[in-house]
Amino acid sequence: MDKYLEMIRIRFLMMLAYRTNYYSGILIYSINIGAYYFLWTAIYGGKESIEGLSALQMTTYVAVSWMARAFYFNNIDREIALEIKEGKVAVELIRPYNYLGMKTMQAFGEGIFRLVFFSVPGLVIVGLVFPMEFSSNGTTWFIFAFSLLFSFIINTQINLVTGMLTFFLFNNDGLMRAKRVIIDLFSGLLLPISFYPMWAQDVMKYFPFQAISYIPSMIFTEGMKGNEVLQALLLQGFWAIVLLIPIQLLWVLAKKRMIIQGG
Repeated sequence: MDKYLEMIRIRFLMMLAYRTNYYSGILIYSINIGAYYFLWTAIYGGKESIEGLSALQMTTYVAVSWMARAFYFNNIDREIALEIKEGKVAVELIRPYNYLGMKTMQAFGEGIFRLVFFSVPGLVIVGLVFPMEFSSNGTTWFIFAFSLLFSFIINTQINLVTGMLTFFLFNNDGLMRAKRVIIDLFSGLLLPISFYPMWAQDVMKYFPFQAISYIPSMIFTEGMKGNEVLQALLLQGFWAIVLLIPIQLLWVLAKKRMIIQGG
């Protein structure tokens, strides 16, 4: 376990060396949130609530969704794809650690950095500029943090699957771009799931995307309460376990038919 903790520390320090990029990222995210704020203000047009969310809750939802994304977002699918193309994965496989575990820990180290230097200060800055509602309930914050950890796990698992497909497709850049668009669209980042038509909501229940952004953001804004929160956390836990199956199957198959394209 020590070597995996060391990977978290090394990736954190690596990101710290290039922290200027993330300071500028706070500004970009703030502008993005501002654009959504004015958009939703126009959409509400004086209405008290839409689909159970007040205008203030929607502003908070948008801000939290984007700042939470900074924590769970990572590029390990692209890192895996690049290492496969360059042949570096062959060297990684003979080292004394689990390759996928190592990639997950590196992503977690990056996520911690983003949380400390991006999400938290970004949320404070946005909260000073735009009207937001922060819960005073400590339990809500604890459950949100727990749910956000699930978001990281599920998003990382999807990235692992996407990255490993390079073993079979050899070039899956298009798939990775499509995956990013699908997650942003169907995770509730751009639009809360409850705003979609009922038929679309019914379809999305069978996919893990809403467990990435929609659930933690709704928990934070207290758009979910009581039994709904428990069911949402169970859904996240369900997908975190289920996604282990394709990861392990793909990993076994990938090692059997590994073809190095470079190196």
